[in-house]
Amino acid sequence: MKLIVPMAGRGTRLRPHTHVTPKPLLPVVGRSMVERIVETFADALPRGFDEAVFILGPDFGDEVREQLTDICSRHGITAHFGVQEKALGTAHAVVQAGDHLAGECIVVFADTLFYMDEKPDLDADAVIWVKHVDDPSRFGVVVKDGGRITDFVEKPVELISNEAIIGIYYVKDAAILRRTIDHLIDKNITGHGEYQLTDALDRMLKDGLAFKTSAVSEWLDCGTIPALKETSATVLAKDGEHELLGTVEGSTIHEPVFLGGGAVIRDSEVGPNVAIEAGAVIAGSTITNSIVFGEAQISNSTLDDSVVGHHAEIRGFSGTLNIGDHATVG
Repeated sequence: MKLIVPMAGRGTRLRPHTHVTPKPLLPVVGRSMVERIVETFADALPRGFDEAVFILGPDFGDEVREQLTDICSRHGITAHFGVQEKALGTAHAVVQAGDHLAGECIVVFADTLFYMDEKPDLDADAVIWVKHVDDPSRFGVVVKDGGRITDFVEKPVELISNEAIIGIYYVKDAAILRRTIDHLIDKNITGHGEYQLTDALDRMLKDGLAFKTSAVSEWLDCGTIPALKETSATVLAKDGEHELLGTVEGSTIHEPVFLGGGAVIRDSEVGPNVAIEAGAVIAGSTITNSIVFGEAQISNSTLDDSVVGHHAEIRGFSGTLNIGDHATVG
């Protein structure tokens, strides 16, 4: 089984935090989005991954590959890489996996995190993960007859299905998917000007392959700054991740709070809903409902609803901030 992760996008809606770090490598309560995705599937699938293929942008450096390789090594997975030179759509991104796009594969777009209460049934040619939503008009949805998918509809005007497609796909024989995408590209068949993965899946469905759904219990967006903060708070609450791996001195902690390894909270009041990543230092400050990335330093400040970049430094500030890596305030 292979995991295919297209992650060539620049994550512009999460700037300034994605100027240097690709969005899927941003930490969410101690672990990157990618690592959380790997862990979720390792726990949920009836059989695990042997390999992972990450589709990167052309300007992603060696450090990104090293981080992804380290993540895979921790889970006994071999890492491979493809490059999407131009952003020509989701199907175009997937097909950059090349020869690795064969056998059983799961494709995951690393924009979201999710929880699955039950192990998915992979007894089909393809499985599409869905989430029940109250307003399906904002999403692509599946239409089913019994347990089998019969159609995909993008942003339906009429209520034909409440099962929104969330960007996770299992394909039993990915070589078929690769041939189908190649056909779309060869014939220049696009949707909204790009080669869409759902168009390839739709062709496979109409060719008679059996498609089923699998549901997630939680679908957490990480694509914008407000969504990232909300997802961090949800993960803190749902996982009970009140972990204090660093040092707390003369301070008051209001759960839930995550404190990464080597981080320090000194003479401060922190929480609730605060994630402080490894190596950060908080001194003489009050922090609530915020994310503080690794190695940041905050002193004599009061922060709420904030995101502080890696290695940033804040002194004597009160209010709400969203600052990038190595920034200085105060």
